Amino acid sequence: MAINHAGHAVGTLIFKLRQNWRWSKTHSWAHLIEEHDLNPAIRARRAMRKAMWRATRHAAKTAAAPVFIVGVQRSGTNLLAYGLDEMPEFQVYNEGNRKAFTNYQLQPLPVIDSLVRQSGARFVVFKPLCDTHRTPELLDHFRPNARAVWAYRNVDGRVRSAVAKFGDSNLRALRTFAAGEDQRPWNAWQVQGLSTESAAFIRSLDFNGLSPESGAALFWYVRNLLYFEMRLDRRPDTILLNYDDFLAEPDRIAGALCAFLDVPYRSEMIAHVDGGRPLQRSHLAIDPRIRERCAALKEQLDATCAAQMARLAGDRLAQPSSSPAAQTAGA
Repeated sequence: MAINHAGHAVGTLIFKLRQNWRWSKTHSWAHLIEEHDLNPAIRARRAMRKAMWRATRHAAKTAAAPVFIVGVQRSGTNLLAYGLDEMPEFQVYNEGNRKAFTNYQLQPLPVIDSLVRQSGARFVVFKPLCDTHRTPELLDHFRPNARAVWAYRNVDGRVRSAVAKFGDSNLRALRTFAAGEDQRPWNAWQVQGLSTESAAFIRSLDFNGLSPESGAALFWYVRNLLYFEMRLDRRPDTILLNYDDFLAEPDRIAGALCAFLDVPYRSEMIAHVDGGRPLQRSHLAIDPRIRERCAALKEQLDATCAAQMARLAGDRLAQPSSSPAAQTAGA
């Protein structure tokens, strides 16, 4: 048993190294360092600001609120987590943090309970992307304080990023599911929570003719569809966030997010956002049946997100904390 465990650990390490090497070939090493938040100077600065906030601003022992960043991998969730980590009242556990995650999946809820209770922060952020299908369970467990932010982006952007970093892993996982074969333990999460309709659509496809891009698009579809299938659009404790809009208008989207969380907006949370980054809008060669489904779902996501952002923008203007003085408070 110990030998098998060690072999699995070594295999996982090799997989991660290959994954990051593939990513570095299409992106700079500086981007990789930012991706994994490895800059020691930035991390030290954040830690000092959080310690000062806890010492001077949080004398009252109020219960921390968990915030779950969910959605599909390669949808701008790192950018979002990075921004929230710049806020001193937030503590962030990204999916690679072993205190909160094992192989990118959330630790048992008693462990998460303990991390929230011991944090000393106002908000404790987790990024359980592999557990996105558990979002209602997580929110209900931590009710009424918990919040969820579902991040999404255009399918072509997500597919480019996913194939660059993960290769054909989405395609292989969905092909295995369609064939009715046993799922490997570290891939089982990819098909958990699927509705009967999504499972039938996956099995109706001929995987022999699908490209890695089509597989990544199919994964985008079935995982983002969970947002509506789980009726998260009807919950006031959940918000949609469009990564493409965040890049184009970081101030507006960050302001709406702060209104949702009821915290003062601060410009530090978008200082790392490259608003001038060109968006790749050309369409990839994706199976027409999958493309049609993705296009319809994207319209539904966009309409729901726009309505939420408009409402939150109104809430932000109505709050005294939207004033310039309040925006810099606590920085």
